[in-house]
Amino acid sequence: MIALTHDNIIEKLLSSKEPAIKLKTYIQLLNYKYETEEVIRLTKNIKETSTIISSLFSYLPKEGEQSKYHAYTKWQGAHWILASLADICYPPGDSSLIPSRDSELEWLLGSERWKKFPIIDDRKRFCASQDGNGLYSILKLKIYDRRVKNIVSRLVDHQWDDGGWNCDKKPEVIRSSYHESLIPLRALNLYNEIFNDSRVKIAVDKCAELFLKRKLFRRLSDNEIIKNEWLKLHYPPFWHYDILMALKVLAETNKITDSRCIEAIDILESKRLPDGGFPTESKYFQPNNIDKSHFSPANWGSVNKRLMNEFVTIDALYVLKEAKRIDLNY
Repeated sequence: MIALTHDNIIEKLLSSKEPAIKLKTYIQLLNYKYETEEVIRLTKNIKETSTIISSLFSYLPKEGEQSKYHAYTKWQGAHWILASLADICYPPGDSSLIPSRDSELEWLLGSERWKKFPIIDDRKRFCASQDGNGLYSILKLKIYDRRVKNIVSRLVDHQWDDGGWNCDKKPEVIRSSYHESLIPLRALNLYNEIFNDSRVKIAVDKCAELFLKRKLFRRLSDNEIIKNEWLKLHYPPFWHYDILMALKVLAETNKITDSRCIEAIDILESKRLPDGGFPTESKYFQPNNIDKSHFSPANWGSVNKRLMNEFVTIDALYVLKEAKRIDLNY
């Protein structure tokens, strides 16, 4: 086990100019609580002091306002902004997020959306990653109400036999999609942590097995790599699948010490840079032109195989910590 002490990578992260990096380091790596003095001081005015958080909030409607973006507009709609805030550990319980939550739930639970998804060969074909992202962010940000149970019931009731979900309408498609299944796994796990629901726990274990039995990125039929892009590091992944996101979710579900994760963890660990950080190797957003598709209002850091990306580094260190590969002493 490698010991990482306060004079190296953790110190670098806590010295970041971006408060959102410091916050995520405190919460995700050092297990600080939001009530801890350092976190209270950091988050007091974080909407103003954090460029990333203020940029994300600038795309959310205020009370009584109508957003000019559909909830699912990539990556500017409330669906994605809430998911980003949740993943960077934005402090829970902010009531100013309620209008965005309502916009999200009205879309997710609307009959118009649901009736677009057919049942083919006894399998409901729907975009479960959308439900999963919505559920996770609302739970993580602690702005949930009783409507989240409708999303949970939908996911559990329509889980495929192999443990996941898929939106592909072709009858010959009989296996779950990694993209459509990982985020619901994360959301259902968090729901079970909060509400201790035995039926949801069964669904979580069943879905985790979908990834574990394939070692996260290999085919069952010939043990070949399913997709090389999955071995690259991204942040944010949005709805996309890669081994870092998969390992992070499996760490959250307490599955990371399963031996079938070892190869993926080894690959992740091999990408560590000499300075102790990890790079972003590819991206799913463009940061410059607001009028083009997939514009992100937030600057998620460098995309360079030789430079540390702070968000990727935090997630990678979290995985290695939970896998007992490193000891984060601070």
